[in-house]
Amino acid sequence: MRIVFVHPNYHSGGAEIAGNWPPAWVAYLAGSLKRAGFEDVHFIDAMTNDLSEEEFTEKLIALNPDLIGCTAITPSIYKAERVLEIAKEVVPDALRVLGGVHATFMYKQVLSEAPWIDVIVRGEGEEIMVNLAKCVAEGRWPEDRNAIHGLAYLDGTEITATPAASTVKDLDGIDPDWSLLEWEKYIYIPLNKRVAIPNLARGCPFTCSFCSQWKFWRDYRVRDPIKVVDEIENLVENHDVGFFILADEEPTINRKKFIQFCEELIARGLPERVQWGINTRVTDIYRDRDLLKFYRKAGLVHVSLGTEAAAQLKLDLFNKETKVEENKEAIRLLREADIFTEAQFIVGLDNETEETLEETFQMAWDWQPDLANWSMYTPWPFTPLFQELKDQVEVFDFSKYNFVTPIMKPEALTRGELLDGVMKNYRRFYMRKALFHYPWRGTGYRRRYLLGCLKAFLKAGVGRTFYDLGKAGYWGPQTKNKVQFNFDETRQIAEAQMEDWEAAADRARRAAERREAIRKQGKERAVERSANFKMPNGAEVKACGGGTEQMDA
Repeated sequence: MRIVFVHPNYHSGGAEIAGNWPPAWVAYLAGSLKRAGFEDVHFIDAMTNDLSEEEFTEKLIALNPDLIGCTAITPSIYKAERVLEIAKEVVPDALRVLGGVHATFMYKQVLSEAPWIDVIVRGEGEEIMVNLAKCVAEGRWPEDRNAIHGLAYLDGTEITATPAASTVKDLDGIDPDWSLLEWEKYIYIPLNKRVAIPNLARGCPFTCSFCSQWKFWRDYRVRDPIKVVDEIENLVENHDVGFFILADEEPTINRKKFIQFCEELIARGLPERVQWGINTRVTDIYRDRDLLKFYRKAGLVHVSLGTEAAAQLKLDLFNKETKVEENKEAIRLLREADIFTEAQFIVGLDNETEETLEETFQMAWDWQPDLANWSMYTPWPFTPLFQELKDQVEVFDFSKYNFVTPIMKPEALTRGELLDGVMKNYRRFYMRKALFHYPWRGTGYRRRYLLGCLKAFLKAGVGRTFYDLGKAGYWGPQTKNKVQFNFDETRQIAEAQMEDWEAAADRARRAAERREAIRKQGKERAVERSANFKMPNGAEVKACGGGTEQMDA
């Protein structure tokens, strides 16, 4: 049986300005399928190769798969749906499969707007895809589809979901096949080296209200650090990878295993051949302040911190469980360890103003990270914060949910003014850094790296791809009132998805009412027990000193 995976051709001018990122999902799914005996697996990277629909169609016809699988985050969902629509037209006998975080939580929306999709894989795909492929290969599809956990599909006109599959417990049993990727095309621009995105752990124990990762992975699990280093050594030896970023939400959570990971890299001499970066929390940096130089010795050169907001009120809204002052201290500690720091700010909620945008700039400059990013608040439609703010959401064109387009409109600003304020922050921060910091500070490696980052920004800026500025028609402050974000206003939440949300909200309300009733009942019983309480010998209960009343204060 021939299986073809496709990464849809979606671009937004966000993280991709630093380079082309290898789609790790393909390697992990292909590895599991090949271990199960499915050797005929192929990959079309329509995004990295910027394939037109015609070019993609030619490749798909030539491969003629029995099963075609595609993935999508929220902004790429329409591109993924189109990939599978083309598949229906040109390879109609192939089973059309969609996976990824958006389809997992929004399967009713997806199946309502793209009924040509045969089946959606919900959650982690390795084990579900193997079960699905076996079902197809053995001729049991679609009769036995209801026996496979973690699927959603149309049964006639009814949307059906099977019970959720369990998470992958044996992460060490996963053996990704990185050979499917065209490695010469995945370049990290700041270092001009091939880049990979391996996985140390899955899940996150924190529940930031704007994030979906903790919901998708569900429970937190860590791989054997030695096996992860085996994987990285393979990437270095066989695919000439010179930089990697751990895909984890926060790889430092399990301090013991993160230290073991670093020790193993050092023991094999890998830091001399490959450097790496992570995303993590400021609290872990402060916790590990005495280990930061050791982490640097292991090759860690870049830490992106989820500082998120300059105001404590926003941190509390995001459920970040951090304090503003901790952010500055974490950046200082990393700088002392010669590790590059990147501060992430979320802007664009309804209370954003010119003053709050200025506040984030001033705070970023005071903290002095090496890099700073201002990301537009993007209300993922399956996060707790979206449910709180959904009455304020006016845009349901998910292709714009990309962290660079202002989905929410602040009360005090137009969307164009918000974009202009963010661009003003970028201009000031990086002009000052370029003139007074990057060329003059630190070691030769530090200068090369930071000038490489500046090169990536300039390349994206000149090409008008940064922040999708070319598509929006933004050319500076003089155009802030003429910006066109080109939202597709015909896009709306499907009735089936809305009903699902309302049912979930009703279940949550009833559960809260039950909890409150139990608490009230408990208090009433406590009062009753107190009123009816008698000493074992029948004596009257009296206050301290033998009286019947407490003393006055």
